[in-house]
Amino acid sequence: MGLRDHGTLFGELGRQLGIAAGLHHTDARALVEILGAQDNGAPLTQSELSHRIGLTTGATSSLLNRLEAAGHIERVRNHADRRVVTLHATEGVDAMVDRFFDPLIDRMGAMMDGYPPELLDEFARFLGDVSRTMKGYLEELPAR
Repeated sequence: MGLRDHGTLFGELGRQLGIAAGLHHTDARALVEILGAQDNGAPLTQSELSHRIGLTTGATSSLLNRLEAAGHIERVRNHADRRVVTLHATEGVDAMVDRFFDPLIDRMGAMMDGYPPELLDEFARFLGDVSRTMKGYLEELPAR
């Protein structure tokens, strides 16, 4: 129940970020995916983004054109293989995201201060295991 609630609230935060940025919810979801991949050191290609958000490559291309025109993303050619183009959020997006999430980060920090560090470490391990289990299951599902 708690993880389901978290997933629902996380989705709503993404939607609210989109509203604050003046973006359609699909564009906001794409931007969140781009930011997450970039933060993890593995920027997405257009094809990978298309798969993650469930749009055709043509629809994803239109979405990326909108995000690029608004100054939220840029497409960067890979230096090793110039055919590979990855998606990167611009610096302005980082500032916008920080403005939106900083109050929540402050609240989360205050909430977490009430828990011992070793419990938070165990919880982080638990969430990592949950994520890996879910990812493994998703990878086993037939491609759609």
